[in-house]
Amino acid sequence: MHYNILNSEVFLDHLSIESTNPERIAHFYSENMMMDKISISKNEWHCIGSNRLLIFQKGTNKKLSFAAFGCKSQKKLNKIKERVLLKNIEIKNFNSIYLKKGSFSIYDPDKNKIVFGVPLKRNFKKKGYHAPLQHLTLQSLDIKKFINFYNKKLGFVISDRVVDENGEITTCFLRSNKQHHTIACFKAQNIGIDHHSYEVGKWNLIRDWCDHISRNGLTLFWGPGRHGPGNNLFVFFEDCDGNKIELSAELELIKNRKYIDWPHESRTLNLWGKSFLRI
Repeated sequence: MHYNILNSEVFLDHLSIESTNPERIAHFYSENMMMDKISISKNEWHCIGSNRLLIFQKGTNKKLSFAAFGCKSQKKLNKIKERVLLKNIEIKNFNSIYLKKGSFSIYDPDKNKIVFGVPLKRNFKKKGYHAPLQHLTLQSLDIKKFINFYNKKLGFVISDRVVDENGEITTCFLRSNKQHHTIACFKAQNIGIDHHSYEVGKWNLIRDWCDHISRNGLTLFWGPGRHGPGNNLFVFFEDCDGNKIELSAELELIKNRKYIDWPHESRTLNLWGKSFLRI
């Protein structure tokens, strides 16, 4: 089968994350990520901005409820569905006010809920800096299963890997369009979200974003720096629940190349300076 997910130009459309206090975290993103906040109920709040959408539901802090990937047409979505069915992955219909009918969900080996659909047009009032939601990075105890599922079954394409001195893969970056990665995974001692990232476009916009969150009393916990894989500039800060947020700029765009194996060392994650390894 020659079809892979690149043919459908899939992108990360939105995330749903659990919180013990959905209203508080929605307020955080409204103020710091320049998004409208909408109360659906006392247990569910939504934040909408320019090419970024987050849903917060009552539950356990920092737990992924689902990640929704978008396609630009029903025809492209159907191609993904055909592949999923051929790989004997169980699918369920998924209803959402943000996706057209025909959306569906699946579960990966770590029981992360992954949704595919065609996004509907969204209305929002608050204007802010450019920063589309761009990728999700997960943590897993078994990165081989992660790679087998997303690469071999779903058709995400490996952009780069990080490999330790014993030849074991510790990180994998996969893409579903020309951007270096839309999903990635670190081998770690936990299962769940590692971070989610917004691609601001240019380096000077990272400056503007940092000035904005600084005025709100926030500080960075990592960066500025430059990743090896993806070659992007970055800064990291945390939300009020401890979810890690990355602001990225100038992420590599890939036309056609084989993946690169990077050494499992601090410099791979930050070519400029200090880093932190998950294992």
